[in-house]
Amino acid sequence: MRTEKKLKLKQLRHWRIRKVVSGTSERPRMSVRFTNENIHVQFIDDVAGKTIAATSTVSKGEAKTLSANLEGAKKVGVIAAKAAIDKGISAVVFDRGGTRYHGKIKALADAAREAGLKF
Repeated sequence: MRTEKKLKLKQLRHWRIRKVVSGTSERPRMSVRFTNENIHVQFIDDVAGKTIAATSTVSKGEAKTLSANLEGAKKVGVIAAKAAIDKGISAVVFDRGGTRYHGKIKALADAAREAGLKF
């Protein structure tokens, strides 16, 4: 019962954030999702409804060997920023997905900022 309540509250936080946060082609939304084993980062143009770039620990490449911990979050943040910059994205809107901005989320965001993304 407690887990269901926590998930419901997280979903409500996510909806509340998404009312305000929206991405465009000039400044897409950087959506971050952590599971127990993986990290997913997408750059989304909400106006067109398309994903511009994406990186995760499931995809092929250098992020495949990483796990969903603090060190993995830092490395995925750098890899995601490089993928966005390669697609011509320099500024984004950060969407934390209803989770608190601390720990892994903060580490990923700081690493992406240091790699050149502006948000």
